[in-house]
Order: sequence, then structure tokens, then C-alpha cells
Amino acid sequence: MLSKVLNVLLVLVILGFIGNYLYRLPKFDDGEKPPTFTAKLADGSDFDLADHNGKYILLDFWGSWCAPCRRENPQIVALYNEFADKSFVDASGFDIVSISIETNEKAWKKAIQKDGLKWDNHIVQLERFKSPLAQLYGVREIPTKYLLGPTGNILSVNASSKELATFLNSKKR
Repeated sequence: MLSKVLNVLLVLVILGFIGNYLYRLPKFDDGEKPPTFTAKLADGSDFDLADHNGKYILLDFWGSWCAPCRRENPQIVALYNEFADKSFVDASGFDIVSISIETNEKAWKKAIQKDGLKWDNHIVQLERFKSPLAQLYGVREIPTKYLLGPTGNILSVNASSKELATFLNSKKR
């Protein structure tokens, strides 16, 4: 009898892990065209993703409270430093759009400064994973990254900074 109960519990635990894994998967896959969006940037100006067609765009969902995100930020900064002013055979440039999943706007601004995130496109979503952009892109854990190509299609999901650099280097003029 105890053996049957333990087997049922084991199956339930395994199903729970599988369900959690599937729940946390990004909403979109390589090759798909995700929706465009508009938002307010940190400086109060308007942002429209559609205005950035023709470039490689890294959508970086992160949070000031997220230790893995903060550890990854130096590599994201290095990626920006290496490719922000480069020419590509099929794109007019490279840019990063940081979308921060937050509850504390002051902590977000402080993290941008401290981590040296010097690009212009910083968006804050103050309802964490219930925020509009997290919902639109199915973000259920961070960091989550989407590399968009010049036509707006997703080229990669959650690629490492090294993989992104290798790809972008292969596309440089």
C-alpha cells in the first residue's frame, strides 16, 4: 500500500516539474513574428517597436531584483559595445530594448546606472509578470531574450551572449 502511495506521489511530482517547465517556456519560437508594441521609455519618450524594423533588435526582459539578470548584464553591455555601431549585410544596425519586470521604479533606475546599461531603449513594467509586455510576450521567468531580425521575425530565443555575438559577427559587413 505504501509503495502505491509513493509511486502516485512520484508521478505527481514529475508531472508538476514537467508542467512547470512547459509553463515557463517562452511564448514564441524561432521564425515566428511576434507582435509589435508601443511603450514609454525611461526618459518619457514614446517607443514603437515597428520603428526599428530593418535592424537586429535584442528584446531583453530582465529585472533589477533578478540576480541571474544582473550577472548577465555585463555580457549584454559588451554585446552592445561591440555591435551598436556596426554595419550588417542584411540590417541597418543593432540595438537593445530592455524591458524590466519590476515593482520598484527607483531600484530599476539605480540598476540601469550601476550596471552601465547605456542604450536608450529602457522600458519598465511595474506589474512584474502581469504587466502588458510580459503577458504579450509570454514572459514567465527572467532573463528572457528574443533576438529579432530585420523583418521583425524571431531569430533566437534565450541565446547566450556568446551565441548572439557569433551570429552578429557572421552578419557583419
